[in-house]
Amino acid sequence: MRIHNLYEDDDGQSHFRDIEVEWVEEGRGGQLSARLPATGIIFRKVPPTYELDWHSAPRRQYIINLDAGVQITASDGESRIIAAGEVILVEDISGKGHLSKAIDSQIRHCIFVPID
Repeated sequence: MRIHNLYEDDDGQSHFRDIEVEWVEEGRGGQLSARLPATGIIFRKVPPTYELDWHSAPRRQYIINLDAGVQITASDGESRIIAAGEVILVEDISGKGHLSKAIDSQIRHCIFVPID
C-alpha cells in the first residue's frame, strides 16, 4: 500500500515522495501495519470550487480522501492527483508550501488525522 508524502527540504521547498506501508502482522482479517501515533480526527467538507494559493500545512497530518480527489502542486513544480480512497501525509508545515485545487467540480469529504 502506497501513501503519498509531501515534505519540505532544508530550503523550505516542498517535494513529493512515496511511502510504502510495511505489513508487520497477518491474521484471519488480513495484514496490519504497525500502530502509528495520532492525536485526533477531523472531518472536513471541501467545496467543489476549492482552490487555495501557496500555503503550508497547519500541522503534520494524514489526509484521507473519501469520495473525491484533489490536485496538489509542490513548490518544486511536481503536481499529483490524490484520488478518492488515497492517503497523503502532509509535512510541509513551513516554507513555501503547496497549491491545492478541487478536481472534477465535486464536493470532497476527507478525514484529517493529526500526528503532532
